[in-house]
Amino acid sequence: MIRVLIERHIAVSLESAYEECSRSVLRQAIDATGFVSGETLVDASDPNHRLTLCNWRSSADWDRWYHSAERKELMANLLPMMDKEEKVTVLKQS
Repeated sequence: MIRVLIERHIAVSLESAYEECSRSVLRQAIDATGFVSGETLVDASDPNHRLTLCNWRSSADWDRWYHSAERKELMANLLPMMDKEEKVTVLKQS
């Protein structure tokens, strides 16, 4: 199993629109092959900094979802609401 940390920073005043769109992305990820679980957190010192931590069965499953046309289509709606580039970190147990 791997964990993926996704960091996003939302542009001011777009929080509610972002929430709606990001839920759509998560709903679709849940149905993706290899998705195990996930949670979204808000930075206590910056409410526009969001972190999603999700568990995937394998790197291959994550890569398949990350590069899928479905995710790219969903992200096309989400990206304009962000004021910084999305940062993705793939983590594994040592």
